[in-house]
Amino acid sequence: MQQPPQSYRELETLITAEYTTLSKRLQQTARFMIDHPQEVALATVAKIAEQADVTPSTLIRLANSLGFKGFSEMQQLFRSRLVDELPNYTERIRAVRSATGETPDSTQLLWEFADANRAVLEQLPSRVDPASLEKALDIFEKANAIHVMGARRSFVVASYMTYALAHVDKPALLISGLGGMYGEQLRAMGPQDALLTVSFSPYAEESQQACEDAKQRGLPIVVITDSNLSPLAHFADVVFVVHEAEVKSFRGLTASLCLTQALAIALGVRQDKTRDKGHRKQRKA
Repeated sequence: MQQPPQSYRELETLITAEYTTLSKRLQQTARFMIDHPQEVALATVAKIAEQADVTPSTLIRLANSLGFKGFSEMQQLFRSRLVDELPNYTERIRAVRSATGETPDSTQLLWEFADANRAVLEQLPSRVDPASLEKALDIFEKANAIHVMGARRSFVVASYMTYALAHVDKPALLISGLGGMYGEQLRAMGPQDALLTVSFSPYAEESQQACEDAKQRGLPIVVITDSNLSPLAHFADVVFVVHEAEVKSFRGLTASLCLTQALAIALGVRQDKTRDKGHRKQRKA
């Protein structure tokens, strides 16, 4: 079975290359999908099939022929495209209404976001490697200071982590770029420090630059991101791949915040144990 495309652009290229080899029905389906990417991103299988004038099974057959396990896996690339190319929330809301013909009320949206976030939180512990947790804590504990980087949407997670580390008495500095001083803040990273970078698609150039600078200096790097194919992953000593909830192309941060909270508190517990051991040794002496 061929490797499925990893981005919408790769999918578009593959469909163009394979188009003439497809049956007429699959060609009809592929043409509709490329011509109406917003509808494919947001509508149900039944709705897409109705609009394309094909059966739902035809959508599944097309996805399988392109290397996907199912239609939902292929649809995810259309949703990623929508997030990347429509960063403005107002534009996304209009796209949702256009594709689905729905205007969800506030209570409905609250339930949808709550359900989606509850699901990713339930899955988070089983998706995080315990060995990676311990390795990240080793890095944080040994570091003189932890520099935390997160641009745009990721800034929320980075700023919370900086706050939490300060409350467990771990020196932490937020790389915020305030006043355009990204370069100055990156130069403040010392030889015994560590870097934590949080970045999700479309990955911020500033976050990639922070990882490049830290790697060149030989600093340990922990990355929280959304894919092992993230451009930040190959810089990292530890990578946490976090799957966030997504409702109508709007992605949450609940799982990432939960992970950073656990890391900060676990580090505080470690440091407290270390202090206790030191006090016991002093009393014995």
